[in-house]
Amino acid sequence: GFNGQSQCFYLENPKDPERCQKIPYTLQNPYPLLLVNIGSGVSILAVYSQTDFKRISGTSLGGGTFFGLCCLLTGCSTFEEALEMAALGDSTKVDKLVRDIYGGDYERFGLPGYAVASSFGNMMSKERRDLASKEDLARATLITITNNIGSLARMCAVNENISRVVFVGNFLRINTISIKLLAYALDYWSKGQLKALFLEHEGYFGAVGALLELLNTT
Repeated sequence: GFNGQSQCFYLENPKDPERCQKIPYTLQNPYPLLLVNIGSGVSILAVYSQTDFKRISGTSLGGGTFFGLCCLLTGCSTFEEALEMAALGDSTKVDKLVRDIYGGDYERFGLPGYAVASSFGNMMSKERRDLASKEDLARATLITITNNIGSLARMCAVNENISRVVFVGNFLRINTISIKLLAYALDYWSKGQLKALFLEHEGYFGAVGALLELLNTT
């Protein structure tokens, strides 16, 4: 811990605004874990011990993609402004949902009606484009990038048979929307088998790790 406080936490009831709360989590025996580092891009590492780890996947669609697209779509100029706009937006005006296609849940494949069937799918219609605000576009961009990261993290965790997924990186700084979405998505799609964990001071762990590696090699 740092100053006697736990650096790690998870979210309980991430989909419920009234019941959602941060719960401290003790990483006394952390291994194995999946480390998802979300910066401009994304790197995913399987960590089996303090000295045994490997990069198993990643994607170029990360925080830089979100911010870059928001600059193009909304004219925002800072990451903080992009997140503020996203907080005010409604992504369902931009994305095509399962219920937009099937009228409700798609029970045959266990897809809830609120799941995104096609990110930005409603923007094929001029009428829907005219109704979408810049805030809606920012929110949809954030949801699109976050969903993709969550899906990739889940597949990697299942493939490596690892149940703890730790998300770090500056993309998550002051970004409660993505934290809640990742927590909910991993729990829902894994039927409770995967736990999404987050860290305080999330943007510094790459630098701290690089420093420790340097100290170990000198």
